[in-house]
Amino acid sequence: MHDRKRREFIKLLGAAAAWPLAARAQSSSVPVIGILNPTTGGGVWLPLEAAFRQGLRDTGYTEGSNMRIEGRWADGQYDRLPALAAELTQHGVAAIAAFTTPAAQAAKAATATTPIVFTTISDPVQIGLVASLNRPGGNLTGVSVLSVEIGPKLVELLHTAVPSAKSLALLINPRNPNADAQSKNLQTAAQRLGLRLHVLNASTQGDLDPVFARVHELKADALMIAQDAVFNTQTGELAALSVRYAIPAVYPNRDFAEAGGLMSYGTDLRDAYRQAGSYAGRILKGEKPADLPVIQASKFELIINLKTAGTIGLTVSPDMVSIADEVIE
Repeated sequence: MHDRKRREFIKLLGAAAAWPLAARAQSSSVPVIGILNPTTGGGVWLPLEAAFRQGLRDTGYTEGSNMRIEGRWADGQYDRLPALAAELTQHGVAAIAAFTTPAAQAAKAATATTPIVFTTISDPVQIGLVASLNRPGGNLTGVSVLSVEIGPKLVELLHTAVPSAKSLALLINPRNPNADAQSKNLQTAAQRLGLRLHVLNASTQGDLDPVFARVHELKADALMIAQDAVFNTQTGELAALSVRYAIPAVYPNRDFAEAGGLMSYGTDLRDAYRQAGSYAGRILKGEKPADLPVIQASKFELIINLKTAGTIGLTVSPDMVSIADEVIE
């Protein structure tokens, strides 16, 4: 009896050991796309990831059917991205979807062969991701939403909304590789309008309240929030703080205005991520990143929250309201 039980136990062990091998063999029959995200995922990223999956479906790929997605999240710690990117390449993914500039740079450093589809807020040529927009070359292509380049426009919009403004605060994440470029770009734009610019840093949610208190202490007349993946996950908190401290503020993500911030101006991020998903699907079908031109955002939308304007005691001119693509009342 004892020997028989032992044989049955060994048989069970053998079956248990074989199962993961069979599972891996089964999973290897469909391509895997690795997602590299610098934040925690979820929250504001859910509709963007859904849009990415929609782009995949548009090209014939459905998760759980004929492809799989393997996600890696850095939880806002950008210095973790290189290791996570290396982990995805070691996993043998068919392509990497690098959400945001820091993720794209980490993925590029991790592999010169695995196809990479990026979404970036910067000019991808200027920061060295691709050789050119029309002929990217190498193993990267993707979508540029140009949030860094539209920074001066956000400064102009704030100045139009608050024409009496003399000083402007800029909230920026110093860990973002675009931070220096954003600061210089916006400093120039502010000086051109005769505005003094105060640059304030925040990298985590815990930094936000003290930063807004500092904006209040500086008596800044308005606030611009630089585009950042960490800030994207905190649009509700950013909007609430701007109302609490009665500071007119603008951010490139429409979620900010929808959450109660005064204004947002930027591209349709959901459409950008859908386009990235479509490129990922085309790569799974055999197209090469080097042959897929980088898509540049061409449509931008201005959203003004008049309810918030009233709450913080700001009167937005009819002329400015007339140019808004959407008004929240």
